[in-house]
Amino acid sequence: MLTLFKNANVFDGFAHEMLEGATVVVEGDRIRAIEVGTTHLDGARVIDCRGRVLMPGLIDAHFHAYTPSFDIAANDRMPPSLMATHAARILEGALQRGFTTVRDAAGGDIGLWLAIEQGLIQGPRFFFAGKAISQTGGHGDMRRGDEQLCSCGGYSGSISIVADGADAMRQAVREELRKGAHQIKLFVSGGVVSPTDPMWMPQFTEDEIRAAVYEAGTRRTYVMAHCHTDDAARRCAEFGVRTIEHGTEISDESAKFIAEKGCYVVPTLSVVEVLRNHGPDLGLPPMGLEKIKGVREKMLASIEACSRAGVRLGLGADLLDHTFHPWQGGELELRGEVSNSLAVLQSATSVNAEILQKSGELGCIAPGAFADILVLDGDPFRDLSLFRDARKNIPVIMKGGQFIKMTL
Repeated sequence: MLTLFKNANVFDGFAHEMLEGATVVVEGDRIRAIEVGTTHLDGARVIDCRGRVLMPGLIDAHFHAYTPSFDIAANDRMPPSLMATHAARILEGALQRGFTTVRDAAGGDIGLWLAIEQGLIQGPRFFFAGKAISQTGGHGDMRRGDEQLCSCGGYSGSISIVADGADAMRQAVREELRKGAHQIKLFVSGGVVSPTDPMWMPQFTEDEIRAAVYEAGTRRTYVMAHCHTDDAARRCAEFGVRTIEHGTEISDESAKFIAEKGCYVVPTLSVVEVLRNHGPDLGLPPMGLEKIKGVREKMLASIEACSRAGVRLGLGADLLDHTFHPWQGGELELRGEVSNSLAVLQSATSVNAEILQKSGELGCIAPGAFADILVLDGDPFRDLSLFRDARKNIPVIMKGGQFIKMTL
């Protein structure tokens, strides 16, 4: 089946200058050609874009499918079948917002991946980390200090597990990779919603982190790491971690070091916005409310430092809760406060594809790439806010050559 998008202004995921009046030819699940002018092919379905912007589908590099609410303890107690049903709705919503690919940062599993691949869930391409790995008392250990521990003293919740020591780390990483994980996730600093660790707390030793990096490398994949502090970001860059998540307090000096090491940073402004404005309503405890103070300003300054140093910046929303997942597209506008539109659009497309090790296949409009395509009502170079309302501003969503939405 051939589909022609004609009269399109094409943003290919890389260049600032759009290719005006172009035709994009889709054959099967791939892009066959991009040509200037109008092309005629017998039997093709023709979509007249009438000068609208055509661009790659968006990629969210920090996503959580198993997060129906911010109440992590309640999520952990949920029957797996109910959790999977929540995840299906969350994934379907992401695709309808124009995110044709997501990278799940904790909890996502092979069951969700298979459900999408088999067409049981109409969701985005799904790259999952399995259970994220935390040390005891770290950001992924959601047991409160006043709770009675089980006899094993361990923890296994909906999104994370606990491992202590290099040998335990090796086993945990190997187990997630055995179960199909596309990448591995570690917690290397404290966080906001965890109950017992301060934000500034360094987590995992060098041996533990290097063990995870080595084991991921045996499968030709990589480690992503939750890092809020400058120290955590530097340690990750030094020890071989590929992507630094959040990167809240990265200094100019550390940004240069991260750039030299070839690491990526994935800021996550949307979740900060939610916690800052709705923390008390979400039941965030006093310690969590204290942790969130000043985080937004620090993260914006960190993004600027990384940009100055030439760090490759991805884009992720890190949202939880059915109420807030629809804010996902707003991440682009939030990033636009400190980055120009081209940089933001590249982060959400071609740079995130690099992070996923899928350059040339995802995040671009190019011959041979998957036909993950958006057509927009509006110019994203002038107004990044249009991604906040996909129902209004994105009339066409295609994933792998199949129309998810077509209202032209």
